[in-house]
Amino acid sequence: MMDIHQILSKLPHRYPFLLVDRVLDVDLQAKTLRALKNVTMNEPFFTGHFPRRPVMPGVLILEALAQTSALLSLEVESVSLGEDTVFYFVGIDGARFKRPVEPGDQLILHAAMDRVRGGIYKFNCKATVDGELASEATLMCTMRKVA
Repeated sequence: MMDIHQILSKLPHRYPFLLVDRVLDVDLQAKTLRALKNVTMNEPFFTGHFPRRPVMPGVLILEALAQTSALLSLEVESVSLGEDTVFYFVGIDGARFKRPVEPGDQLILHAAMDRVRGGIYKFNCKATVDGELASEATLMCTMRKVA
């Protein structure tokens, strides 16, 4: 389990772009991590997406899954992102959106590390609400030093 203070110490993201509120569990043997995003009407993107029927943008669900995947990588590798290191997206395959995510939902973010090759991490990810699949995708990410 990891609370918001521990997440803030590991990820460089901050409001309004930090999209993981809590890590629920980590299994280092299976290389899986499950996290939580509380979706509230106070999210800045709901102002324009959509005013009459607020829906969390799919790209932000994918970003939440990428942040979950970054946390998993950091735990599995027992490393921290330094001031000069970022965790970048390098690919998204098979992204599917099965149900809208709305204010009041608790988005459960699942990341499973599939493999690491040549510094590229591959994850099988899914996001659920009340046990129902909201989104799934295969994400590829990498850690890189920045100037």
